[in-house]
Amino acid sequence: MLDNSDDFIALPSGIGTLEENFQIASWAQLNIHHKPIGLLNVDDFFNKLLSFLDQVREENFIPHSARQIFISASTAKEMIDKLENFFYEPDPVAAQIDWSKGSSSKKHKLFLLS
Repeated sequence: MLDNSDDFIALPSGIGTLEENFQIASWAQLNIHHKPIGLLNVDDFFNKLLSFLDQVREENFIPHSARQIFISASTAKEMIDKLENFFYEPDPVAAQIDWSKGSSSKKHKLFLLS
């Protein structure tokens, strides 16, 4: 999913979608990617989540870069416009992390046993 997308868009839904959004957000905070997460805020569904994200940002529990990847829009057209104009400002500390260090260039084969 991460390698095959330019952005992520979440529709109003349940706990599984929230978990996936925060997993993607944590990967961005760890400098694994810089892709935005769009929250299609139909009927203000995500307002309380957005308020929570603003609060934890204001109280310095997350950096600005972790908050900025969450994009909110109430229509699909507005969402596409915002995603197309998204610019990521990396956190200076996280920007120094290189997750490719120590990774093997050797290809691994996967065998499925049945």
